[in-house]
Amino acid sequence: MESILGGVSWNFAALALILSMAIFFIRTRASSKPASANWPPGPKTLPLIGNMHLLSALAFRSITDLAKQYGPIMRLKLGEVDTIVVSSRELSREMLKQHDPCYADRPDSIGIKVLWYNYRDIAFSPYGDYWRQMRKICIMELLSPRSVRSFASIRRDEVSNLISSIRASAAAGKPVNISDSIFSMMSSVTCRAAFGKVSKDKDTLIKILRDGIQMASGFEIADFFPSSFVFNTFSWTKIKLLMMRHKLDVILDELILQHQRNLAKIDRGSEEGERGRKGNGEFGNEDIVDVLLRLQETEELQFPIRKEDIKAVVYDMFSAGTETSSTAMDWAMAELVRNPRVMVKAQAEVRQVFNDTTITTMGDNDPNLKYLKLVIKEALRMHPPVPILPRASREERVIDGYVIPANVKVLVNNWGMQRDPQYWTNPDNFEPERFEECSKEFLGADFDFLPFGAGKRMCPGITFAMASVELVLAQLLYHFDWKLPNGAQPESMDMIENPGVTASRRDSLNAVPTPYSKSA
Repeated sequence: MESILGGVSWNFAALALILSMAIFFIRTRASSKPASANWPPGPKTLPLIGNMHLLSALAFRSITDLAKQYGPIMRLKLGEVDTIVVSSRELSREMLKQHDPCYADRPDSIGIKVLWYNYRDIAFSPYGDYWRQMRKICIMELLSPRSVRSFASIRRDEVSNLISSIRASAAAGKPVNISDSIFSMMSSVTCRAAFGKVSKDKDTLIKILRDGIQMASGFEIADFFPSSFVFNTFSWTKIKLLMMRHKLDVILDELILQHQRNLAKIDRGSEEGERGRKGNGEFGNEDIVDVLLRLQETEELQFPIRKEDIKAVVYDMFSAGTETSSTAMDWAMAELVRNPRVMVKAQAEVRQVFNDTTITTMGDNDPNLKYLKLVIKEALRMHPPVPILPRASREERVIDGYVIPANVKVLVNNWGMQRDPQYWTNPDNFEPERFEECSKEFLGADFDFLPFGAGKRMCPGITFAMASVELVLAQLLYHFDWKLPNGAQPESMDMIENPGVTASRRDSLNAVPTPYSKSA
């Protein structure tokens, strides 16, 4: 298995530099944190790098293999970072529910620190009063069920554009890159909801997002040696991140400035008796940037909202709204193509419920699509968008008889638990029917099924993300039959993930569409 030393920013020059600084690091490690009297079990460590050599670029797969040897709770030493890995339902419940908020903090990551504005967003902000304020704003103002419903026409419009684009490819007999098509569609939905229109810089935002996701996993070399001035100042990783951040600043600064100018015009129009619009939203409503600018002017908040905070939250909304839902759809479509029996069954249901007229006006959560809902659950089980839930301990606790000190990194091995035969029959098989006799949901109460996390740090954007998943899948299944190009067989599909904080597919899903139609 490829070592993580080849999956991160590593070369012989970096290795020589590390070895030359070994004495410094060893002294730092020895003096910075007292050793726990009763650590969980774990593999033996090597000098300086600890257990880094045991991790591949797909760290969640390596961690799952190690957990089979060392048990449901284990300790890894990743450079100078003590890391606790939890891979059991019972211990996850104890940490994320019984001891929440002790494990509600986020670990440091150089990628997140740079691209998410020094943790001023919501997803990666340290647990505390600022995070509570911004999460409340997110839930009440940005991602409330009412707000999500207000974006329904945007979702339907972008899905209609997607279907039209696929029809054009089908007419030309060309295969469709389903992965890129879904990702582009969801980025347009998110842009229109957050910015009031599809940004002219959407492609640049997508490039920054995709590169940033891979560098924000917490497994860069600089993340393993946080006390190293050299790695945190002169590393190529940080230089690349800062260049990406500069591009992001240019886009978001211009976006905010445009909104401020338009809001000033709207205010002048209201003073002159021209009423109607409230913000930059497509329908005259406030979009997400408008909401944040309005709240920036209030004096009632404990923490005044700065420009950097707005940029952090806006980028948060774009990245989470685009990446999570598109990853879920992409994996679901890949599994459907790979499992023709399931594809046929799901298509039969959709085509029974809808006709050519009603499919265009379907809602976000149709109660008649029972089997499709099982398909989505199974896709989230096998391919959780976030395979490892990253946490950090805020206080010392005893878990399963082991002392977990404060300020250590804690990784909840979600991917491993959702494929654990102790909890799931035939865990590596795509079997949506398993959920017919199983009442498990992905809302954070079933601790062997946590695709969106649990506890106080559970993803607040579930409603926004899932509103599109069923809609898009139903449309793709209704309008087209699908097969792999060039006579490829389903069992030959590569189902390996990309490295990063999320686990999208490494290889794009290309398939040939054949249009379907039935009379009303």
